[in-house]
Amino acid sequence: MSTARFSKFGFILAAVGSAVGLGNIWKFPYVTGEYGGGAFVLVYLITALFIGVFVLISELLIGKLGRSDAVSMFENLATKNKKFWKLAGFVIVVPLIILSYYSVVIGWILHYIVLSFQFLPSTVEESKNIFMTLLTSDVKTQLFYHTLVFLLVMTIILRGVKDGIEKINKILMPLLAVILSILFIYSISVESFSKAVYFMFNPDFTKLTSTAIIVAIGQAFYTLSLGMGIIITYAASLPKGTNIFKSSLLITIIDTTVALVAGLIIFTLLFDKGAESTKGAGLVFISLPSVFYEFGDMGSILAVLFFVAIAFAGITSAISMLEPTVLYLISRFHYSRKKAAVICSIFFYILGIAALLSNITDYAPMLKIGGKGLFDWLDFVASTILVPLGGILVVVFVGHFMDESEIRKELVPLMGNLLTEIWFLMVRYIIPCALIVVILNETGLLKF
Repeated sequence: MSTARFSKFGFILAAVGSAVGLGNIWKFPYVTGEYGGGAFVLVYLITALFIGVFVLISELLIGKLGRSDAVSMFENLATKNKKFWKLAGFVIVVPLIILSYYSVVIGWILHYIVLSFQFLPSTVEESKNIFMTLLTSDVKTQLFYHTLVFLLVMTIILRGVKDGIEKINKILMPLLAVILSILFIYSISVESFSKAVYFMFNPDFTKLTSTAIIVAIGQAFYTLSLGMGIIITYAASLPKGTNIFKSSLLITIIDTTVALVAGLIIFTLLFDKGAESTKGAGLVFISLPSVFYEFGDMGSILAVLFFVAIAFAGITSAISMLEPTVLYLISRFHYSRKKAAVICSIFFYILGIAALLSNITDYAPMLKIGGKGLFDWLDFVASTILVPLGGILVVVFVGHFMDESEIRKELVPLMGNLLTEIWFLMVRYIIPCALIVVILNETGLLKF
């Protein structure tokens, strides 16, 4: 049973800290660039508001009414098929898998903070060579930073909900807001800012394909840390009297705002120097460093601030990924927090080592399956299949297998009868179908 509780403000910061991560500052800008800008952003905002908020409400409901670990909550709250729904609670394993390679990426970011103090690559080609050398050859550097992230995350989790998770989010999230504000204010002074605003907020529906709509739904879902047991676990430590409807709206608004601000900053810098928004690691680790170089002395400052901001976002998300499994071991097996945190941390640390080695030229052949390395497989299976599948389980469970009278008792005073009915319609039918389509599209089983 969860005993320590967040303060109301602490919970919001922790939930936002979980949601605001690499998906906001890294992935959102490049998928926006890839799928046409303004029209994609509009679909993303609509889906974040409806799918995102409604699934957040579902996960907060489970946590608030269940008050335990995620596995026990599914089992205890189910009105029927309790043994099956206990298995659904094992969505908590998904963030632990994600954390294994997420930690490696945070390690790259920490390395780039240090590099930004020393020098910036003058060309895209030089930038690409630096990153590819790190990725495919430099085992020691990657291992050092991966170990650093492992120790940092484990230490914070060892301190618990109040003294660990809440306290670090109260430090890092305001600092992240300050850094992004500085970068945003600077970007406003750059001539290409108006071009970035036009690109992101002037919808050209001729560029909006069915695939772009599906990707926008997946992005809105993934960036809020849904379907992984994280919000459910955090909600088990909700303070009494928390308005879960307002909390869901606030978390979604802050998370979406960070994504939009990051997009404006990045597109302003890219457009100013005529650079391209490349997919994946290429945007942050190849395109942007050479763009920062073009800004002269100010570029070094911008680079450090930018990578520190991403590091803060990554660390707060990493912490949230570890807590669900830790709480499960504490609740179900009566492990001490220390024992549970060490076991879970060692698991993601070892799997992360295997993931980073799968990108190293000398080790890649041993860690490749079907032409794809372990790092890529972990990312593909977790984010493309397991996360939306977890979301489907959540909304089906809340919509069909929880006590409807208890749900109405909780939601109607907060949302009113009409909005509660709309919420039921969404979680019972529309959201599950939308997420099934996302899985089918992303896995290539059905292309639109």
